[in-house]
Amino acid sequence: MSDVIVLGSGFAGLWAALGAARRIDELGVAGGDVTVTVVSSTPYHDIRVRNYEADLTPCRIPLQGLLDPVGVGHVVADVTAIDPANRRVTTTVDTRSYDRLVIALGSRVVKPELPGLLEFGFDVDTYDGAERLQRHLVELARDPRTSAASTVVVVGAGLTGIETACELPARLAALFPETVSQVILIDHNPHVGSDMGASARPVIEAALTANGVQTRLGVSVAAIGADTVTLSTGETVAASTVVWCAGMRASPLTADLGVERDRLGRVAVDEQLRVVGVPGVFAAGDVAAAWMDDHHLSVMSCQHGRPMGRFAGYNVVSDLLGEPMLTLRIPWYVTVLDLGPAGAVYTEGWDRRVIASGAEAKATKRIINGSRIYPPRTGNREDLLDAATPILQSRPGPER
Repeated sequence: MSDVIVLGSGFAGLWAALGAARRIDELGVAGGDVTVTVVSSTPYHDIRVRNYEADLTPCRIPLQGLLDPVGVGHVVADVTAIDPANRRVTTTVDTRSYDRLVIALGSRVVKPELPGLLEFGFDVDTYDGAERLQRHLVELARDPRTSAASTVVVVGAGLTGIETACELPARLAALFPETVSQVILIDHNPHVGSDMGASARPVIEAALTANGVQTRLGVSVAAIGADTVTLSTGETVAASTVVWCAGMRASPLTADLGVERDRLGRVAVDEQLRVVGVPGVFAAGDVAAAWMDDHHLSVMSCQHGRPMGRFAGYNVVSDLLGEPMLTLRIPWYVTVLDLGPAGAVYTEGWDRRVIASGAEAKATKRIINGSRIYPPRTGNREDLLDAATPILQSRPGPER
């Protein structure tokens, strides 16, 4: 019997497990000859990219209904160490050996050693973090109305920060109907959405204005208190809520592999998703730096994490059994940024050319967030294996 272990149950981890199950089925491997086991910290597959939304009811899917039908095992535990020399993984519940390993442990928001951040800061990095933020806002609304209570500071004007800031005014208006609320977006860069390029910037700026979001650019946060935020200028802002959205970094467990990592903590993988220099180990999603074409590496997004997972799952079983592997290349790149009541902006290409905005782009975003990135929830084995086919989807954008 050979053991394939998949670490993580996010977009890359889930699809790696399903992709491996599909490949086992496709090759007609006898039952029990190859086992696939997912190790993850929760018994859920979370639709993480929706954590900025107010209602997270549809964003947490039990793994049992996704893995059990295809014969994939699941262990709920935190991974504490990876030993590639001895092909072992240590978790909070046991140590287990593997014949092949897929690392899909994802990324996490970067929280610097800033006074008050750990004590008073919030984030939407995880489902639990987003739920904690919502409970906090609801509790504030029960307290005496103050300007600080109805003010939220969002730190980081990247994609997550923009989507969070655009969603919050409506949430605050519902919670504080008799109080003037405000959302302030802060970034040390001189522009919002610096990664979105010049083409999308005017659309984003207009949306922030339309949504009533204030911006403070070219400044950073120096300290956070229970009801105040101190800026690098020395100015203080009365706010009882700070949402930290500044920067992401791959799981620190990539350091256990003993190979060079990039500035985001990712390890290099080849075109078959094998970790360069580490036999028997594949990586997918936010922990892996994979070439999408001859000039661009993958980005930390479900857009790349999902196909990387499918291909890694197919290849890890193929490699184990001496079968041909597939090469992953993705010839297109899009970005769809939710702008709250102002709609969305849809761009194509690595230079992020705006193709659609407003209601048209919002319709595309709703399809992505509501169905495209979801696994089948029928509990049907054939549906799940079919969805794990290692093929590339077409662009999700509007008709052109």
